[in-house]
Amino acid sequence: MANNKEIVKTLKGLLLDANAHVTFAAAVKGLPVKLQGVVPENMPYSIWQLVEHIRITQSDILEFSRDPGYQSPPWPEGYWPKSPAPEDSHAWKKSLDQIDADLEAFIALLEAPGVDLFAPFPHGEGQHLFREAVLIADHTSYHTGEIIALRRLLDAWK
Repeated sequence: MANNKEIVKTLKGLLLDANAHVTFAAAVKGLPVKLQGVVPENMPYSIWQLVEHIRITQSDILEFSRDPGYQSPPWPEGYWPKSPAPEDSHAWKKSLDQIDADLEAFIALLEAPGVDLFAPFPHGEGQHLFREAVLIADHTSYHTGEIIALRRLLDAWK
């Protein structure tokens, strides 16, 4: 496809850059450890639970996109951590690092030589790489906004 490079460039911008919104990395940067697991009043989850939900969902989309034999976790319990707080600072860092690594791996799928961004996966129901890239961007952006709202409730946002 002649426009493939431009489409991939645009998708990468959507996945990585702060266009019309704050990036995920900026939303979690500098969050005090003591606030990672706080569930504000009248809210259903903590920032940690949102971060883990983003990690789990992005990993699910990545694995579905590259592995025809992959089985998704059960919905919804497989996509949300039970604990409102990470075990320790290592768990927080590990989750953030995995989000970055999985996003890089997904971008590598988009950049693979000869990839057809719109070819339906043989193992899906019409899904294709372009759709999955937009899904990652949309899902992460939605929950990034929630992270910022929680940070504001916790008086931890500029």
